[in-house]
Amino acid sequence: MKTAHDLVTAAKSRIQEISVDDAEQAIRDADVLLDVREADEYAAGHIPGALHTSRGMLEFKLSNTPELNSRDLKIVLYCKTSGRAALAACALHDMGYLQVKSIAGGFDAWASAGKPVMKPSVPTFE
Repeated sequence: MKTAHDLVTAAKSRIQEISVDDAEQAIRDADVLLDVREADEYAAGHIPGALHTSRGMLEFKLSNTPELNSRDLKIVLYCKTSGRAALAACALHDMGYLQVKSIAGGFDAWASAGKPVMKPSVPTFE
């Protein structure tokens, strides 16, 4: 029986994973940056310009969003530490997307490297 770790390891052998340093240029070159974490994770902070679609809804959202139907789109994905993004990248490859990259280490590695993060603004009650 395979574990989640086994599935992620197999997925990472099939995808293009890029370093945080290479991610900055990949994001600039990308047509879309997708955050595949859960909504509360995205709301707590995300990479600027990222669109949110949770891993569980990814295939459905891409299939139902005409602007994202082109299989030639340059897509960069990330999650918290890179496991869900690796699984998502495999799913996109299986759907026929040709240019998919996943950020190694995910959002945690991005934030730890001091890269820009969009955080929610806290309202003031003055």
